[in-house]
Amino acid sequence: MRGIAGKVALVTGGAAGIGAAACRRLVAEGARVAIGDIDHDKAQALAAELGTDALALAFDAEDTDSIKALVDSTVAHFGRLDFLFNNAALVSREVIGQDSNPVDIDFAIWDRTMAVNARGYLAGCKYAIPHMLKTGSGGAIVMTASGSGLLGDLSNIAYAASKAAIMSMARTVATQYGKQGIRCNAINPGLIQVEARKNMPAPVVEIMLRNTLVPRLGLPEDIGGMVAFLCSDDGAFITGQAINVDGGLQSHMPYYADFASGGAKWS
Repeated sequence: MRGIAGKVALVTGGAAGIGAAACRRLVAEGARVAIGDIDHDKAQALAAELGTDALALAFDAEDTDSIKALVDSTVAHFGRLDFLFNNAALVSREVIGQDSNPVDIDFAIWDRTMAVNARGYLAGCKYAIPHMLKTGSGGAIVMTASGSGLLGDLSNIAYAASKAAIMSMARTVATQYGKQGIRCNAINPGLIQVEARKNMPAPVVEIMLRNTLVPRLGLPEDIGGMVAFLCSDDGAFITGQAINVDGGLQSHMPYYADFASGGAKWS
């Protein structure tokens, strides 16, 4: 992809899953990458795999001072910052299991989810954008959102609201900094196999697969490829968008799966 080689990217939540796939793809395209993650050991293991073009940095997405230090350390090591992939999110079973509905949710779960998923992304932008402007050529910011921020669901009200906030944030950053050469987009991943195995019961995964229009669930590499494209010059005319990379999960009428599975007949 054009315009990535020689540039510097910071990936939050970069040690595993989607984040790690994005790091691998960006390095493969010629970028140098800072891998920010709360799990420093995993980040170091990935950096060792990727070689001298990668740097492992520990940080906590709930702590804005930690995010500032993450950005500053990236610039101190590589000398510049061109791309930010805001990807870290609060998705532990403990938190997701308590993220229910407006009546039952504890305010602490709401506040912590917003602190990591929304405020953490704001902090990433706050501290990264000035360094991007200093390069004189702008940069690109990509944020991991979710289809949960587009459609109502049976639970996870805080997670959904945080992801909707991310999409709004991306549009606003794109609007405010576009003329200075900074683009900003959000990605709504479909169900990714790594996350499916970790967080979802098998029957739920099967339902999601039936509603995905392609024959498989998503792979981290599917999202990593889109991240690289949106950072590259090949994506230079794309900004302010929330792009579904979901195998068509949200592209069909809600009764699709019933007819496709033979459970109902169209007549």
